[in-house]
Amino acid sequence: MRDLPTRWGLSLPNRGVLFGLTTVEDLFASATLAEESGAFESVWVGDSFIHKPRLDSIVMLSNLAARTERVRLGTICMATFPLRHPVELAIQWASLDHVSGGRAVLGACIGGGHEPELRAFGQTSRERAPRLEEGIALLRALWSDGKVHHQGRFYTLEDYDILPKPVQRPCPIWIAVNPRRPLEGSPLVERALERVIRLGDGYMTDAVAPDEFRRRWDFMQRVAQRQGRDLGGFETCIHGMININEDKRVAYEESKHYFQEYYPLAPPSEEVIRTWLAYGAPEECAVLLREWLDMGISTPVLRFTGPDQLAQIRRFVEEVLPLVSCPT
Repeated sequence: MRDLPTRWGLSLPNRGVLFGLTTVEDLFASATLAEESGAFESVWVGDSFIHKPRLDSIVMLSNLAARTERVRLGTICMATFPLRHPVELAIQWASLDHVSGGRAVLGACIGGGHEPELRAFGQTSRERAPRLEEGIALLRALWSDGKVHHQGRFYTLEDYDILPKPVQRPCPIWIAVNPRRPLEGSPLVERALERVIRLGDGYMTDAVAPDEFRRRWDFMQRVAQRQGRDLGGFETCIHGMININEDKRVAYEESKHYFQEYYPLAPPSEEVIRTWLAYGAPEECAVLLREWLDMGISTPVLRFTGPDQLAQIRRFVEEVLPLVSCPT
């Protein structure tokens, strides 16, 4: 039986510092405000190396750990996971879990397949999924007790007992899968979703229509049943965009500017924006947010696309959230 509470998260635009959307000080202030408000249960940052440059995710989360006390801290998602050596990542992430007091959530994915970035690390696009799988398996082994003996396709370890271990046992690893193709008739999407159930502690997605999400979640539940896995505590997370402004045109234009700067090589299509962006007056934003909850999302994580991050957070807490919780 799966009956999870709604846990709202805040996504910080750590790439936005590089193009003037926000400042480092505002990012930290936003995280503090989110925790103090009591409305947000988690704070997240994005991750990339060369493809979409930004302030480093682990450095950001370490700083956030020192500025907060209760919220979970995570990556949404770690697109660089296949590029990172699992031993180095195991040590860094376990250290983050210690300095945060056991609040780290590693959201991982195969990344975007940016060829120049892959070449810089001596990898190919075909290796991304197998590196993700082997990397997760190796992380879990390194975070367990005893010595690790691992002979894999990409990594070999003999008699290694790596320290530190995370505070959380197990330390949660969520997997992001955001295909732009439908599940039906796509073995590739099926394999990706099966991987989430087989290896992950939670599921992350972004712009997806309600019917398509339900099909994917139904498929994942069938996979879990075949594997004998209980999904009672398994969180489903959507990374959604929001811009609160009575002038809907301004909200949309600010969001378009954000998308063009954040995703310059592949900005989202109008179709994607319709399922991804809640914009306009508070009651208009609440409609899409309620739709996410109704389709089975337990953990909605919001990225504010307006230039005044703090004002947007306050408006969400004071004006939008009450409408989502108690729709008129």
